[in-house]
Amino acid sequence: MMGMGEPLLNFDNVVRAMSLMRDDLGFGLASKRVTLSTAGVVPMIDKLGEVADVSLAVSLHAPNDELRTQLVPLNKRWGIAELLDACARYAARRPRSTITFEYTLMRGVNDTPALAKQLVKLMRRLPAKVNLIPFNPFPGTQYQRSDETTIRAFQTILLDAGVQAMVRRTRGEDIDAACGQLKGRVADRTRRHAEFQRRLEAAHTEVRADAA
Repeated sequence: MMGMGEPLLNFDNVVRAMSLMRDDLGFGLASKRVTLSTAGVVPMIDKLGEVADVSLAVSLHAPNDELRTQLVPLNKRWGIAELLDACARYAARRPRSTITFEYTLMRGVNDTPALAKQLVKLMRRLPAKVNLIPFNPFPGTQYQRSDETTIRAFQTILLDAGVQAMVRRTRGEDIDAACGQLKGRVADRTRRHAEFQRRLEAAHTEVRADAA
């Protein structure tokens, strides 16, 4: 369960949809084949654990609060420690479910060996796997995909430390339909996009400085 927006902020409808997917008169999927994606709405992760035993895909993208707050603004409300605690509670309550941490690799932003080692330390806190996602560019973004050598080196650090880590295969990039590319090209009549670009470039410069 993923797409535009945060599924856990549409909780009731999402839970009903997942029930339909698993119902014998619906799609008849096993719970382990249904995964809900979240950026980390901590109270709703706890609530989900009370009513469903589906797997979780958590959008992490950074191993420390400073960087994650820049990449995932929701981190200002619920930091990594709170998020991992919620995931641990979910795993304890729903032991048949799996938890995957999504980590999109962006060149010079979150793909360094030092950050990989920080991620290893986080993953020792609970049984989970890491899904490494090569960044898929879209119109107007300042971020770039990490090169293949960097991606594999990042993965190797995780694997050597005993962390289950896989690299997602990119599909649909040629038609702007890959993961993270659901964005249209529109005329910027209000100049809001130009202002957004200015702020994005400033944040990107700050992230690169921090990573260095």
